[in-house]
Parts: sequence; C-alpha cells; structure tokens
Amino acid sequence: MAIEHKLIGKDFIVPDIEAKVTGRAKYVEDFRADNMVFCKSLTSPIPHAKIRSIDTSAALKMPGVLGILTADDVPQFPPPAQGIFAKDETFYIGEPILAIAADTEENAVAAIEAVKIDFQELPHVVDPLESLFPGGPNARSGGNVAAGQIKLQTVKWEGADFATAGDTKMPLGRPAEEWTYGDPDAGFKKAKVIIEENFVSGTYSHNCMETRSAFSYWQGGKCFLYGSNQSQTAAIANISRYIGIKPNQLVFIAEYCGGGFGSKIPGYPNMAIAALMSKKINRPVMHTISRYEEYGIGSARPGFQGYIKMGFAPNGKMLAADLYVVQESGPMATAGDFRAAGAAMSMVYQPESMRFRTVPVLTNTVPVGAQRGPGENQFVAVIEPMLDKAARQLNIDRFDIRIINAPDSNGKIGHDRAPLTSAFLKDALAKLKTFSNWDERKKRSGQKNGTKLTGIGIGQGYHSAGSNGFDGLLRITPDGKLHVHTGVGNLGTHSWASTARVAPDLLNVSWDNVVIERGDTRRGLPFNSPQAGSLTASTESRTMYAAAMDMKDKLTDIAAQMLGGKAEEYELGEEKVIHKGGGKSVTYGQVAQKAMELGGKYSGKEMPDELNPVTKSAVAVIAGSGLIAAVKDKLPRVGTTPGLTCNVAEVEIDSETGVVEVKECMSVVDVGTVLFPLGLGHQIASGQIMGIGMAHLERHIYDPKLGIPAAVGFHQGKVPTYLDIPPNITWQAVEKPDPQHPLGIKGVGEPALGSGASAITSAIADALGGHLFNRTPVTADMILNHLSGRPPAHKPLQVNTV
Repeated sequence: MAIEHKLIGKDFIVPDIEAKVTGRAKYVEDFRADNMVFCKSLTSPIPHAKIRSIDTSAALKMPGVLGILTADDVPQFPPPAQGIFAKDETFYIGEPILAIAADTEENAVAAIEAVKIDFQELPHVVDPLESLFPGGPNARSGGNVAAGQIKLQTVKWEGADFATAGDTKMPLGRPAEEWTYGDPDAGFKKAKVIIEENFVSGTYSHNCMETRSAFSYWQGGKCFLYGSNQSQTAAIANISRYIGIKPNQLVFIAEYCGGGFGSKIPGYPNMAIAALMSKKINRPVMHTISRYEEYGIGSARPGFQGYIKMGFAPNGKMLAADLYVVQESGPMATAGDFRAAGAAMSMVYQPESMRFRTVPVLTNTVPVGAQRGPGENQFVAVIEPMLDKAARQLNIDRFDIRIINAPDSNGKIGHDRAPLTSAFLKDALAKLKTFSNWDERKKRSGQKNGTKLTGIGIGQGYHSAGSNGFDGLLRITPDGKLHVHTGVGNLGTHSWASTARVAPDLLNVSWDNVVIERGDTRRGLPFNSPQAGSLTASTESRTMYAAAMDMKDKLTDIAAQMLGGKAEEYELGEEKVIHKGGGKSVTYGQVAQKAMELGGKYSGKEMPDELNPVTKSAVAVIAGSGLIAAVKDKLPRVGTTPGLTCNVAEVEIDSETGVVEVKECMSVVDVGTVLFPLGLGHQIASGQIMGIGMAHLERHIYDPKLGIPAAVGFHQGKVPTYLDIPPNITWQAVEKPDPQHPLGIKGVGEPALGSGASAITSAIADALGGHLFNRTPVTADMILNHLSGRPPAHKPLQVNTV
C-alpha cells in the first residue's frame, strides 16, 4: 500500500525566497567587518611563460598597501594540480601570480599595476591536435597529457597518423587510456548501416553570476571563511587543504551561491587567498574578483575532438560502437569528462560491443572542470543527430531507433558492464512521443515558410544521479521544534529545502514547526554529499530517511520509558508519540526534555563511531540541547543510479541570416518519485536554457598565434538571454520509483541540459535536410555557409575558432 505523503511530492514556498527577492540575502561581497581591507590579484598576461623575477618594491610603497601574498606564502600542490598562485611558470592568460591587500580596493588595484614581472615567453598551444603533432608545443614544461589516474607525460603521435587522416578526418594515434567490451569488429561486420563521423564539441565558460570573491578573518585559532560555493560540508576538507589547516579549524559560511554549475563543488584555490592574506596581515580581508578575472579562474567545460563509428542492425539496434575522444583539458588535470563520455555512450545506447580510446591533452587555455553533465552532455549534443542519420538510412522512425537502444533496468554501464539501480528511458521516450504529438509534429520537418525553415529534433540525456553513505542529523528541542541539520549547499536548486522536508514528512511534523540549520558550520552541520552530479535529491533524501527512522526509534523508546510498556507498542501521531491502544501519549517536546535528562545516545553525548569526523563535530556542537538522531546512511544500494531525460525541440532557421529560433521544448524525465514538482520544473527549464547555449550560442575563441581569449564575459560569451528562450518549455515525469531508494527518488538536474541541447542540434540538422555539422555550437555563419554552398570558415576539427 502506497504511503500518503504530506510534504514529499508537494510544492511549497522555499524558505529563502523572500530574502532573495527583497535583496536581504547576503552574498560574499555583501559582508563587512571592522578594519576590513581589500585584496586584488595580479594575473598573467601571457599564455605560457617562465617567471624570471618579480619586483614588488614600488607597489609596497604605495598609499594604503598593507601586505603582499605570493606563491612562496601559500601551500603548494604537485603539478599538474591547480594551485593558488603560479610559481616559476604561468600556463594561461588570467592565472593568478600574487595578491596585494590595501585599505581600499582602488589602492589595491593601483599597487597591482605597479608590480613589475620579467617573463620569458614559452611556446603555447590552444588546439590539442597541434600539441599531439610531432614536435608540437606542450602546454607545460613537464608534458602535454595528464588527468586523474593519468600521470603528467609527453605524448606525440606519429606523423603517419596525421598524414593518413589529412585535414578532414580525426587522426587515431596512440591513446593514453582505452577499454573494450564485446567484439566491435565482429559487430561492424554484421551491421546493415554504419555511421562514421568526426566531431567537435566546443568549450565554454561557466559564467556564474556571482564571481569567486571571498571574505575571511581569524579568531580564536580558527579561520572564518565566507565563500560562494555549491557544497557546504563536503567542501570543508578541500578548502582546509588549500589554506593549510585542519578541517576543524575552518568555520565555513556559504548561505547563498550565485551560480556554480559544477565549478564550485569542493571549494577552489582562489578561496584560500583571502584566508592566507588575513592570517599574514592580521586583518579581515575581502578578496574581490572582477568579471574579467572570473573568466580566467572561473572554469569552463572541456572541449572534445572526436571520432565515432556506430554499426546498426536492420531494426536499428546498435551492434557496435568505436569512440575516440581527445579532450581539451586546459593546463591542469582538473576534468574527467572524457571518461564520462565513454560511459555515456555505453549507457544511453547500450551497444552490444564497444571500443573506447582517449587522450586528455593539456592546453594554454583557462582551466576546465565539471559543468552540468560533464562529458555526457557535450557528447550527446553531437551524437544524437547522427542517430537520426542512421534512422533515415534504415528507414525507421527517429523515436523507434532510440527506444530500441535505450536502457531499461537490466541495462549496463561502462567497460565492466556494471548494473543500474533502475532505468525507465524507454518509458520516457514512449511518453514523450505521445506528449509531443510526434506523428503530427514531424510532418512539419523541413517545411519552408518564406525564409523560415522548420526542424524537429529529439534528444536524450544521462548523468548518474544518486549516491549513499553520508550522514543524517536531526534534533527535536523541548519547544517541540524539529531542527533539520543539513550540510547541503544552497546552489540555487532548492535541494537543501526539498530534501529537508523528508524528515518532517516521515515524523508527522508540521512544516511550520521545522527549523533548517544550514549555511554556517557553527550551526552543527553533518557530512553530506557534494552538491554536484545530480546527487542531492536522491542522496540527501536517503540520509534524511535514515535519520528520521533513527529519530522514530528514539521517540518510541523514550515514550515507553515515560509511559510504560515496550517501544513497539507506540506509534507517531501529529508531533506526539501515541500508545497504539489509545489513551496515553507524550509530545515530541516532552520526549526531547526527557532525552536531555537521559543523556547518552539520546542527547548526542554518545554517537556512532562510524560517523564522519565532520558530523561528530556537528553533534558535539548541539549535544545536550534536545533529542538527537545522528546516523550514517547504510541502506543497500548496488549499481549506478541514472538520471535520464529526453526532449523534443522545434526550431525555425532564417535562411537569410542563419539565425536559429527555438520555438518549443518538451521534456519527459525519469526521476523516480518526484520530490518537489515546482523545483523539478525549474531544473528542467534551466537545463533547456543552458542547452540552448551549448547547441548554438556559447563557445571559447582564442587567437591561435597569441593565445589571447576573445569570448570573455556574458555578452561575448553569448550566454542565452530571454530573447533566446522559447515561450513554451513543458515537461512530464515517468514517476516510476527507483527500487533501491527507500522513497524511490533519483536526481535529474544535469541530463536536462544534454537532452535539451541534443534535441536542438538534431532539429537544426532536420531543418537542413539531415545535414550534420558534427560540431557545437552550430552558429549562424555555419548555417549560412552551408545554405549558400560555401565551405566552412574553419577546418573540420579546428577548435576555439570563429
């Protein structure tokens, strides 16, 4: 029998919404303190250089200057990890070299301009294939290839690899990593249709509205840091590492985050500058970051240069796939998108056999990192139109080719064919076909009305969307209030609040009687998952469930001690514990008071050893103040939990200007049990909007000779505006629960971007008679060149170009 939920699955007013719309919400640069000073960074004007010398003598004599921080003053990390400051060698324009503190921001800027640095310019590279060419430049003196689990090394392909490929094909040189399952060569021999293409997915900035400014001071041997970050307690260890302190020495305040999109997950090196400067000069320090500086340190989505070969049976089933991805990794080993692309290929399309090869190449462009659906989203945006090409050659419907290849709950992922907790993408596609009125809508494919060409596209998206093993922490105080302690960051998705509603739902507590403790580690915040990878909804609802069950057991146990009988004779009523036989009851507040008298495990004086040290510190903060439930999520979970989405998009292309107008977006999501419908709708819509940017607007541009970036800031970066958004973005959910989650919940924030982007790229191809650009973004000049019969303005595999 289904449980009737009062809060789960219901809309509500998010507690912080009034502060946000009235301006009372305080972001980093809103904070002030007595004797506070300002700090500014000096960044590299050169893409790759040796630092011969730094002369700060004139800067230190300038009015108001209070201190300087250089690489010699901060913790160092082994290359190619991203450091706080460049030391000896700079790797991109915009890399921080030092910082100066002064009494005003203007004086700090003036002092920065007085610093003299002697650089020795080194060869730079903005195109990974150029670096792989024999004798090509390396982005670092120590090598040109690195990633997690791939040591820094120099990789050069053979000249024959490039000669064989020519200018139009992807060279297939020695990979840094590869895997295979099944027999792809045999699969290709059996295939009726083979699709073989090269592709490029462009890199572009995260463009967070709030830059990476930070504010810090020291008190009582602890560092107080105010930062813009997606995650709260999951970031403590990493931020502490950058500052060079123990986690219990950090007080981290991050109540609001003005955008992260994956770039502010575990904390970042720039956060440490304010803290270390404050420690050095013994003053509170505000380190401000401009929009231009944010471009340099604010991260970007990695780009791909790739090759794909897919073999299909007559019914559309994918028999074999061969994928080679060269990743543009920036100068640091900070992104694993290339691996995620391989996993996505194996997961979304379930090929019977597959070969995957990859090389993550370092470049003298800005550092890259996770951006909403890292690896999966930029991959499907170029692959989905190719699926339409296969469908046309096989003379089958574009929905049908996706449905036959889509995973179900018996699907597998990766080279080791690992299991899934659930997958209902087939159901989602079938629902979308009806929801979009596909049979009628597709009749408009390729229609021309004056100068406008209509295209209809389908897209799919995937990202892992759940984890486990984190801690839940609840507290009931003698006034009867339920305090939900959450280490979830406030990255703008409302997940900190929607997951907090699980506990009062299960404990029969009114939402009006709930206090959410968050945003400041002094409030006793447990170790929770990072706010990344669509993890929060699924992962934190599990921890809330585990904590609520522990709280329920303690409520009934103490009630039995107070009223007599056994714990199993009691049940939870409306904020009170009731004897099942009737008559006897005790309020939650009375139980909390008794817990304080009993002490031990009931009041938090004793706690499970298995709790994370962050959680143990949090429990110690609140111990003795009520009835405490602190527990680790040990509920069973085997396999990857996939968030899955699919989209239909309709576009119009102006054949005279090449401008793409997205007319409508429709989405169906496999999200398990819907936790917060309004919030889910916002996530889907925001994914579609970011997908618009990926599909035909946003990209990096670099001068290949000078290494200078051109697409800096919101305007030049072509971030989608209201004028780019369709009037109708609609959605539905499959609403089949995940069986390995106690409430059936899965996340879905990331894949909505991928399915949105790929539906648009597919629709653009459809409007142009199936023409494949095999590149994102598909810009107006590319479309005009195609329509007029002119060659593209760039070579097929060229990157970072107009």
